[in-house]
Amino acid sequence: MKKLLFVATALSIVALSLVACKKKETQTAEATPTRQASNRTIKVGYAQVGHESAWRTANSSSFKTTMTPANGYDLIYIDADGNQEVQIAAIRDFIAQNVDYIVVAPVIETGWDEVLKEAKDAAIPVILSDRQMKLEDDSLYLCWVGGNFLKEGRDGVKWLDAYLEGKGLGSEEINIVDLQGTIGASAQVGRTQGIEEGIKAHPNWNLIAQKSGDFRTDGGKATMEEIIKEVGIDKINVLFAENDDMALGAIEAIKAAGKKPGEDIIIITFDAGHEVFLRMIAGEINCACECNPLHGPRVAEIINTLENGGSVEKIQYVDEAVFDQSNAAEILPTRQY
Repeated sequence: MKKLLFVATALSIVALSLVACKKKETQTAEATPTRQASNRTIKVGYAQVGHESAWRTANSSSFKTTMTPANGYDLIYIDADGNQEVQIAAIRDFIAQNVDYIVVAPVIETGWDEVLKEAKDAAIPVILSDRQMKLEDDSLYLCWVGGNFLKEGRDGVKWLDAYLEGKGLGSEEINIVDLQGTIGASAQVGRTQGIEEGIKAHPNWNLIAQKSGDFRTDGGKATMEEIIKEVGIDKINVLFAENDDMALGAIEAIKAAGKKPGEDIIIITFDAGHEVFLRMIAGEINCACECNPLHGPRVAEIINTLENGGSVEKIQYVDEAVFDQSNAAEILPTRQY
């Protein structure tokens, strides 16, 4: 459905474009002035990364269960299966279908300027979910909703630092493996940076291997098997797995190599899904830094604000926490994913 643009009268001047907001969190993105609250059905096109993890499944579900016909939405959902070209084609199709809003969880950060310019020319606001984009012009998207990936990486390091100190190992040589996510994805970029910063800040911490498992369980297992062959299982003290699914795959490889995950090797993961809580309770994972996947309600709230003529912040972080073996059993019953 095309958005109508009203011509301003001599007595009232109405801005006809979105404010070009900077990356600073304190700034806001203004709603298109002509958008008014109504009982009409809102058509939303959502170009999802894929279905590479349990986190992604929960993320998709939060949109599908929120943006329903009963709630006044017509959701067009596309699973790109990790292919940026599929997402770009989907966005162009959304534009052709005259959707009211486009939501994108980009596969990688670069290569979006042209297609987002097309969406802007069609006066369709673009909302980014989960992953970010690197653009020459940040006004090409309205706002972004997701986790603070850099903080997540730093949180994992802080937890490890406190854990080692508590065990009397603060001054010991610590050999660390980092299983990275899809290279170039916002979650990988932020978490890797946080982890690398922490390692550099500790002279007795050594990054002995760093490879991508592509955010997949099979990728985590295969990559961990390669690392074990290259450096030797006995040299590994700590594993950072940049998402839950890779951690689960890496656990299989560690067990196959004759070691006990969570005991012989400290395991820190990111996402904090249901299965990881069970593994923390079982002692196989030590710490999980949360990445909240329930973005659907937040995006719906943003759309509702825009429909009523309001403005929204350019950067919107979801609430996240850190969990470990000490609180996993208590917290698990309250989890939605």
